[in-house]
Amino acid sequence: DMFTGLWPGYLTDELHVGYVTNGVHLPTWLGPEWKKLYEKSFGENCYSRQEDRMMWDRIKLVSDGEIWDLKSEEREGLIDYIKERISVASTRMMDNPGQMLEISTALNKAALTIGFARRFATYKRAHLLFRDLERLARIVNNPEKPVQFVFAGKAHPRDIPGQDLIKMIVGISKRPEFIGKIVFLQNYDIQLAKRLVRGVDIWMNTPTRPLEASGTSGEKGVMNGTMHFSVLDGWWAEGYREDSGWALPIERSFANQELQDELDAERIYTLLENDITEKFYGRNENDIPEDWVGMIRNTIAHVAPEFTMNRMLRDYIDRFYMKLYERSLKLREKDYQLPKELARWKHRILTHWKNIKVLEYDIPDVTREEFKVGETYTGRVVLDVDGLIAGEIGVEMVHTKTAGGNEKSVFGGTQEFECTRSEGSIAEYTFMLKVDETGLFDIGFRIFPKHKSIPHRMDFPLVRWI
Repeated sequence: DMFTGLWPGYLTDELHVGYVTNGVHLPTWLGPEWKKLYEKSFGENCYSRQEDRMMWDRIKLVSDGEIWDLKSEEREGLIDYIKERISVASTRMMDNPGQMLEISTALNKAALTIGFARRFATYKRAHLLFRDLERLARIVNNPEKPVQFVFAGKAHPRDIPGQDLIKMIVGISKRPEFIGKIVFLQNYDIQLAKRLVRGVDIWMNTPTRPLEASGTSGEKGVMNGTMHFSVLDGWWAEGYREDSGWALPIERSFANQELQDELDAERIYTLLENDITEKFYGRNENDIPEDWVGMIRNTIAHVAPEFTMNRMLRDYIDRFYMKLYERSLKLREKDYQLPKELARWKHRILTHWKNIKVLEYDIPDVTREEFKVGETYTGRVVLDVDGLIAGEIGVEMVHTKTAGGNEKSVFGGTQEFECTRSEGSIAEYTFMLKVDETGLFDIGFRIFPKHKSIPHRMDFPLVRWI
């Protein structure tokens, strides 16, 4: 959608622009204890076999107890680290010593711990959790199913709204009902990030749709058995699996952002109350949350391997680098014969393009004629190609499936005409179309230049609609 305007005459789904989703470096962001588990379960050479999806599936052979004990140890280690960090930071900032002690006492090594740490831009909506403080207080202070949130991050020095957001969260964290339940950690850096992504149970992200670029912090979490909870935006739009985390839908329900925020906050509270805490605290006779551990397994087996830097580099190589490398070799052959040929051809096409005329056409009129499934329809277009070779000019039908309401039409593909007659500058193009699908469709017809050595249409984007 962003690039459609660069090539008038072509629909969004026809553009050659591709993408590669970010990934993170597995050995760097995998915690030491998780490294030991990976190497024991997957093999010592697991980092060189990251593309082997069967390898990742072996996490399902690890016992519930081993996974749960490891995750619990990571959470306990994070809480100890937070207590130490709060002590040092509070001394330097001269906060109330009594409050510092109260926070440390209230932090619970066994409680469901949710992390939210990133650059504090307002579109990331860190405020969403605090829309209903009374309800949030009931959630975090549930005596049987307590929840604690750990926030960290920095705002740009010129981002005053982002800084105000941090002040708001810090202020809420000092209220009696949220002491030790909402914690904001200062001086967010890589070391703190490493602790958080492997120590929390859930990594939360609540960006405004569709503004999230990727969200690699969540990718770092899933490889450490930390499940993700986010809007289906950025990497989570691709990564989400129903049995491997939680999601807010990608579709907006309201154009008004205030109403959308209210709805999303309601969804967050409801998921926390009715699903997330139920799974975390639903224990078996060995005090292990089997459903929760099963989701951790699925997260590692099915989500984590898709967002490593290994996968990212392979995508770059397969989708772009090798194709460009092979193309560059071809272009250099015989003293750059192909680029010279293409340059001459493009110059000749440009010289004649505006003089091409549509002399006749006989094409189906969808506004007047009812098409029937199973029947075949024909059409023809006669052009004066102004001295060009008929095979250098293509004629095609473009069809889209008409959507209802505010939805966009869906690109249905193209069908090229066959050049059936060529006499001098006159060329006739015909087609046959069999209707094999019901529905409402729009069709259009256009002409374009053709050359076997052009890698994609946008390389020479001349197009005229008939």
